[in-house]
Amino acid sequence: MTPFSIAGVQMFVPAYKSNVEAVLHRLHILVSRFPWVNMALFSELALCGPIHNAPVSLPGPEEDQLRRAAAKYGVWLIPGSIFEKDDEGRIFNTSPVIAPDGTVIARYRKMVPFLPYEVGVTAGTEFCVFDVPSVGRFGLSICYDMWLPETTRSLTSMGAEVLLHPVLTGTIDRSVELAIARATAAQFQCYLFDINGLGPGGFGRSAVIDPSGIVIYQAGGADETIPVEIDLDQVRRQRERGLHGGLGQLLKSFRDRQFALPVYDGSSGATEYLKSLGPLRMPGKPGLES
Repeated sequence: MTPFSIAGVQMFVPAYKSNVEAVLHRLHILVSRFPWVNMALFSELALCGPIHNAPVSLPGPEEDQLRRAAAKYGVWLIPGSIFEKDDEGRIFNTSPVIAPDGTVIARYRKMVPFLPYEVGVTAGTEFCVFDVPSVGRFGLSICYDMWLPETTRSLTSMGAEVLLHPVLTGTIDRSVELAIARATAAQFQCYLFDINGLGPGGFGRSAVIDPSGIVIYQAGGADETIPVEIDLDQVRRQRERGLHGGLGQLLKSFRDRQFALPVYDGSSGATEYLKSLGPLRMPGKPGLES
């Protein structure tokens, strides 16, 4: 058994103000209550809320506070994400990955902004996987990333055994998102931590799902801390033997496929239909759209 404990934090996330101090306060409570936890995961934009009126630079003072806290408590810290403004003035939805010694080992920029709603947010271009020594490999994606299964396909093909998935969902499609999360965990044979915020940061219903698609725990709509011990040997055994110890060996089936995927070849003509769907833009009132 290769045990590792991850705590998702489902908390209120305000708009129009920094939430860094509140995140640090919740981290302090978390390690006080559950000192055996190895990693803390917060929701998408938990650090600043859903409005990019005050983007920050990374590295910067906000990240430095988080680094010091991770080192103080000796935990892996994925503090959700924050709006980052780079030297060229571009805004990204970015999540740092902070090791227990306070080192920032990655800064993941959301690759699939929720357009047309995340107007002005630039898409990242690099996948994020990282190793926890003597434990396993983790992948990080943010909210709408998961709705394009190619993102998880890439992370698991790179060896990710756990998918860390902070979200900010306060819309009526949350039940659909949870169905996708279950299917993703089973399809890619990985643990999935899908952590949502509250208030302007979402309406909760965070979930932890095992590599066979079984929901280990699903939160309600209130403030919660969700500590779960996972066993990465379960992931490895299932990837070797199949779902439930003898059924689909999905990653190996993808690896050993005997067919090409022309949908990913822009010159194949396989995506001509998609061009007929029109521009990606905010819908207007029915009957009044030009």
